[in-house]
Amino acid sequence: MASIQKIAQGWRAQIKKLGVRDSRLFATRREAVTWAAQRELEIVNRAKTPLPDQHTLRQALRRYADEVSPKHKGEHWEQVRLSAFEFYRLPLDLPLSQITAQHVADFRDSRGTKVGPASVRREMNLLSSVFESARLEWGWIDENPCGDVRRPPPSPHRERTITTREIRAMLRSMRHGQDVKTLTQAVAVCFLLALSTGMRAGELCGLAWARVFDDHVHLPTTKNGRARNVPLSRRARRYIGLMRGFDDTLVFGITTRQLDALFRKHRCMLGLSGFTFHDSRHTAATMMAKRVDVLTLCKIMGWSDPKMAMVYYNPSVSDIAASLG
Repeated sequence: MASIQKIAQGWRAQIKKLGVRDSRLFATRREAVTWAAQRELEIVNRAKTPLPDQHTLRQALRRYADEVSPKHKGEHWEQVRLSAFEFYRLPLDLPLSQITAQHVADFRDSRGTKVGPASVRREMNLLSSVFESARLEWGWIDENPCGDVRRPPPSPHRERTITTREIRAMLRSMRHGQDVKTLTQAVAVCFLLALSTGMRAGELCGLAWARVFDDHVHLPTTKNGRARNVPLSRRARRYIGLMRGFDDTLVFGITTRQLDALFRKHRCMLGLSGFTFHDSRHTAATMMAKRVDVLTLCKIMGWSDPKMAMVYYNPSVSDIAASLG
């Protein structure tokens, strides 16, 4: 039952219904009584609505971006994708319990006309994670509709290595060879260290001077969640030495976004294509495979499964023919 009280400022309406408390101040008693009746009816109707029907896909996407994505390493790009979902062919304002596998399949087919299979798989995996959080953690739904939808087949593994000619052209364009004074020159040295060690862009950009030792660097967190020690050759140690004095805390003093943007900029300026910064990892693995055994290569690169060596070891057929004599 609502409580209507006269106070100095007007009339205060207070309600307590099904565990919900609310109050509001009005100029007249009639307004207070009307609001209290409407508010109690709203609470009762909401209580009669099954929980899943109270939440839409749009709400789930936004809650995931706010609460779950910040726990992930790729927080920024995941949140970008989640925001983009609101412009795709998805039933954003439909209650989660009413979203079916057919809705997800329509989303898959629609995106497949605009992006490649790998991108569609990534987006479907992210969408499925949103539904799983709604199912397991928030209690909004009983089933994940993505579970009954086929994903596009995986794309073939990349077999691209960066040629010596391309490496030299990139280094010339980024003015490597002079003292490191600009972000572009820092990217050039970062590229060289990636080719020497096989470290990922995120590992290089996050490398702190406190983690650099005489013959190795220590990575406290990596993509697979485990720490890793990366051995340094004499050449790799020389590259790190070039960065002394550039930044007090981080070896390279650049973000992954700056690294990617500058690397792409100079690649385009040269009219080159077909390779990315991450292909330096393929290139490093291919070069190191000529000098160390498979298990040592796995230790250096941080692979727990030796099969990964077959993904990243990409010699050309000419190289293989030359090794046969």
